Amino acid sequence: MEGRNNEGTWMRLEIESLSSNEEFARVTIAVFMSRMNPTLEEVNDVKTAVSEAVTNCVIHGYGNEKGTVYIEAETESDQLTVKIRDEGKGIEDIKRAMEPMYTTDMSGERSGMGFSFMEAFMDEVLVESEPGKGTTVTMRKRIGGCSYG
Repeated sequence: MEGRNNEGTWMRLEIESLSSNEEFARVTIAVFMSRMNPTLEEVNDVKTAVSEAVTNCVIHGYGNEKGTVYIEAETESDQLTVKIRDEGKGIEDIKRAMEPMYTTDMSGERSGMGFSFMEAFMDEVLVESEPGKGTTVTMRKRIGGCSYG
């Protein structure tokens, strides 16, 4: 769903918590932010951060359970805000979870760099979580070439 208010434009998307939907989320955000006239680097930065956040929802939030990943994006002037939320396991210790190389995935397939990548590619990353209720990651990035109407 997409809309427009006096300050900017917004969209909401709900996807099933499948790894295969991560690419759909990346492409959707790229198309949504295209009206802001971003550079290729800005698009790639946001796509990478979104990919990491969605993957965290699928792998760590829901694990082997089915669930929904909620994605909201909003533009206001030159600012892009993306919120990615799950209603999964939640995070016991957010500070520790955001440390590079920390992961709860014991299979050895995950590097524990998701939050580090989000922080590297976005201007601001805020993580809110409650064990048993889920996690919301809010990411903001200033898009330099903004010229949409």
